[in-house]
Amino acid sequence: MSKNNPDPSITTDFEPGKTDTSHVEFSANSRLDKKQRRKLKWKLDWFILPLISAVYFFGSMDRSDLANALIAGLEEELHLSPKDYSNASSMFLVSYVVFQLPGTLLIKKIRAPVQFCGAMVLWGLLTVLTVLVKSSGQLIAMRFLIGAAEAFVQGGAFYLSFWYEYHELATRSAIFFSTSTLAGAFNGLLAYGISKNLDGTNGWRAWKWIFLIEGILPIGFAFVVLFFLPASPSEVRHGFSEIEKEELIQRSERCHNSSEARLQPKKILELLMSIHFWLFTVLYCVSLFTVSSLSNFLPALVHGFGYSSIGAQLFTVIVYACACLGILFFSRIADKTNARGLTVTLSSIGGIVGYAMLIGLENRDARFAATCIVAFCMYSKVVLVLSWAAMNFIGYTRR
Repeated sequence: MSKNNPDPSITTDFEPGKTDTSHVEFSANSRLDKKQRRKLKWKLDWFILPLISAVYFFGSMDRSDLANALIAGLEEELHLSPKDYSNASSMFLVSYVVFQLPGTLLIKKIRAPVQFCGAMVLWGLLTVLTVLVKSSGQLIAMRFLIGAAEAFVQGGAFYLSFWYEYHELATRSAIFFSTSTLAGAFNGLLAYGISKNLDGTNGWRAWKWIFLIEGILPIGFAFVVLFFLPASPSEVRHGFSEIEKEELIQRSERCHNSSEARLQPKKILELLMSIHFWLFTVLYCVSLFTVSSLSNFLPALVHGFGYSSIGAQLFTVIVYACACLGILFFSRIADKTNARGLTVTLSSIGGIVGYAMLIGLENRDARFAATCIVAFCMYSKVVLVLSWAAMNFIGYTRR
């Protein structure tokens, strides 16, 4: 694939004859000078990026709360076997995968703020209702429904591609995706505080308080998203002048975004015949597998090293902090060098080294350090692959 341009072998949705200026920051048609364009980009960084990142933050909290709840009394009270927990974790991912494609394809049809708000309210309610489950079967069913609801906010990286040009996308996607590590760290702190102070309060074990609190938070923030997040650059409502709106639309067009909300099934079929699509799919699935397996079992893994249950909740914060630094580090390298394939390779090698240490070492502290290395290297792969794909698959339907 070309280092600076989308893959020339992939046909596109944009108008024939349009010049590809996606990798060029300056446009001759711009009515803004360099300082004004920089100011506009800062507005995006301080308005659009925090809002969509917050959506992903709350979604990531909900994905990792089951792992924290497991060692906070859930396993004992519901009499969960390792197989039961594995099934609950897997069922979440099953519905997440099944509903992610329609959830992403419908962003422009439903409109991003409405879709994201609705999804947050739904999974928040389902998370709160998890306190009522009495058996492993009920837990598995509830996690399936929560995964389906959360799938409708996983188009956040796609939504970012409406606003940022190619040379800006990896760093902003890194900030967006790093909220998943911040959410994991916040979950660890929250679970630590709940386990220490609320376990047994009103007759509830700590795991129920975890689900209750983490279900209420996204419901409250959902309405902030509904009222303040614009659906597209052409529909910004607050804080942008008319000239800035015009520039936002031009930026989006330079990245081959179309204003049409209509899906084109023919182009979906064409994409399914592309070898590049399947290579990216395999790469993304492998990346997501390593991240999901780590987040689903991290508290139990750290607990297995020999730390106490409450201490394990706290030590997960360190692991997620390392993951956050890794995402920002590797993504910045990708944006600066534009060597995205090489950056993915380097992060993969680091992850392999970490896993080898985790398997081969027996010392408690050394194994914890290996876990930090794995998180530092492997979490970055997901955002690297997603931003790389956004640069190569151009047009609304393909993205």
